[in-house]
Amino acid sequence: MPSQTTPVIETEFSTDLNATQPSRATLLRVYELMRTGDELARLYEENKAVTAKYVHATARGHEAIQLAAACFLGPHDYVTPYYRDDAMLLGLGLEPYELMLQLMAKRDDPFSGGRTYYSHPSLRRAGFPTIPHNSSATGMQAIPATGMAHGIKYLESQGLHPVTADPRDFHESGAPVPGLYSLLPAEARPGGPVVVCSIGDGAMTEGEVAEALQMAVLHQLPIIYLVQDNDWGISATGREMRAMDAYEFAAGFKGLQRLRVNGADFPDSYAGLATAFDYVRRTRGPILVHAKCPLLGHHTSGVRREWYRGDNLAKHTTNDPLPRLHEQLLALGVEEQELEALGEQARTRVLTDYQRALAAPNPDPATFADHEFAASAVTEEAGERSPAGADKALMVDAALHAVDDILSEFPEALFYGQDVGGELGGVFREAALLAKKYGDARVFNTPIQEAYIMGSTAGMSAVGAKAMVEIQFADYIWPGLNQLVEELSKSCYLSNGKFPVQALVRVPIGAYGGGGPYHSGSIESTLLTIRGIKVVYPSNAADMKGLLRAAFLDPNPVVLLEHKGLYWSKVPGTEDAKTVEPAAGYVIPLGQAAIAQPADAEQLRLGNTCVVVTYGMGVHWAKTASRQFAGQVEILDLRTLNPLDFDAVQAAVRRHGKALVLTEEPLMNSFAESLAGRIQRTCFQQLDAPVFTLGAANLPAIALNVELEKQMLPSAEKVAAALAELLEY
Repeated sequence: MPSQTTPVIETEFSTDLNATQPSRATLLRVYELMRTGDELARLYEENKAVTAKYVHATARGHEAIQLAAACFLGPHDYVTPYYRDDAMLLGLGLEPYELMLQLMAKRDDPFSGGRTYYSHPSLRRAGFPTIPHNSSATGMQAIPATGMAHGIKYLESQGLHPVTADPRDFHESGAPVPGLYSLLPAEARPGGPVVVCSIGDGAMTEGEVAEALQMAVLHQLPIIYLVQDNDWGISATGREMRAMDAYEFAAGFKGLQRLRVNGADFPDSYAGLATAFDYVRRTRGPILVHAKCPLLGHHTSGVRREWYRGDNLAKHTTNDPLPRLHEQLLALGVEEQELEALGEQARTRVLTDYQRALAAPNPDPATFADHEFAASAVTEEAGERSPAGADKALMVDAALHAVDDILSEFPEALFYGQDVGGELGGVFREAALLAKKYGDARVFNTPIQEAYIMGSTAGMSAVGAKAMVEIQFADYIWPGLNQLVEELSKSCYLSNGKFPVQALVRVPIGAYGGGGPYHSGSIESTLLTIRGIKVVYPSNAADMKGLLRAAFLDPNPVVLLEHKGLYWSKVPGTEDAKTVEPAAGYVIPLGQAAIAQPADAEQLRLGNTCVVVTYGMGVHWAKTASRQFAGQVEILDLRTLNPLDFDAVQAAVRRHGKALVLTEEPLMNSFAESLAGRIQRTCFQQLDAPVFTLGAANLPAIALNVELEKQMLPSAEKVAAALAELLEY
């Protein structure tokens, strides 16, 4: 059937025109699915006392473009739907019953086990495209989706395959493909995997979307940005929210192809997406498809259309894709009775599935904490920590060698961030010469885009690439925090364990020598309020090498904090940060503290001892200070802040009866104060003194002047004063 308009695109295509025309079987199946979506929306409205217990949105008005996209998404592809994409999910082969299980937060919801909203899918299932977890998809999904395309491009460059890619043609091989892709002509199938990022036009104004588009064109990534534009946010109209639509906005990204389609017309949407998929599969470059759609339902069940739409709703109804397709099929000679039979079939299926879903069991409350993390790959120390004849290494070199070992051993590993590639190899030389050794596809510079650096790792992980990334200074991490919280930290839990994010994020941290307010901050307390991530903080070269490898091998997001003042052991008192370098492959389990300095057994027997619980630079302040109290001070190096080895903390505190918790952070409301409170609660009966705490002054930034910096921060002298008071208590 001919399309209503010709897709407009700014490049030449060799798409077979026959492949841009949907077959009769496709049109009829799409019609049935449109009727199914219509019945779902109607049922949800008629039973809103039940169905609106939790917030949902439906695809009404958007069905044509969504089902067209589903026609071209094969089992080797990847897609990030957004919260209005239930028609797309039906087109991929999901059953109404499965969508209703999520609607009602039931135990057998295939996406999240009742943990997240309707049409927030995450799916690994044979025959289906991979659907990684993403957040509520109001722009944040663009970066992880682009990260998937970036990971695919990288793996292809190394002769590797994404984790779900299958070189077979699924249709020809007979493997089951339950969705509309099974009806796609063979000539439209060849080509590499494609990522589809589905997004609303309102979300295109998010700054993170611009970061994603920039990287897509900079690296020419195989991704389709499918923009569904209904001219509404919640109650804000397009003219209130933007100066241009997504198609016009995309013109500013050189190398991003653009295509407009009528998103309310299925044949036109099909033709446009046939062109777009063909382009991306062949050229491996990005394209943006802008589809204008009516909004026929509520924004969500919690924001009802009658509250603010007025005459606008009637205007949108005239562009309803369902009656339009109905008339097109009649014009093709399909009998009215056949269409009504399909509609009745859809209605019966939806009503039957609704009753099944109502009766389905709820989640077992005992499982509420399952899947915070995927199981750790490293559970015990392994390898040589102190090889015979090995030289001592600086902490920065131990980190460099650990990354080098990983890149050499794991071809799916790559490393990127600001200034880590090319000649410099990082502002601290922590990646020196790695780009020359492994090539620019594996070790490369990014733009100043902390959100992309952070969030792209979720997409990399979903396709089987293993990203190590760097935020240049801890003070620069804040633009990336949205991605860390919304996309990385929640993925394992909300996908019911299907999509843990394997990501190693290196962050130089801490103050010394006049770094000033934007290069000296400590951020661990903020990070530790984020559930679902691990936070590691080594204090010496050997631990750095072992913990970095464990962090890379861990299947969860790990933030590795690396104190700049320990990198070269130039700061007086930090000589012990330089250690014999462990052999390649040395690894330390995350969540295992170490005694950096034991107390003397006789002083312990006499009751003259205390423990300093600390990490990072605090270990070295405590060592220097303890020289004034020979044999009286044990130093417990936490090494990992989450998971915290609280058993080791309790054992040390109970052993000595006196404890000082030491941090470089401002003390008020910090991790250190929280830890002190936990110690007081669980070790109260063994304490001979209150738990002491020491940290930086409670000020918003580190001053530039070195004397002001010294006044603000802890030091060996300040620790010694606290130890004297504690031991005398």
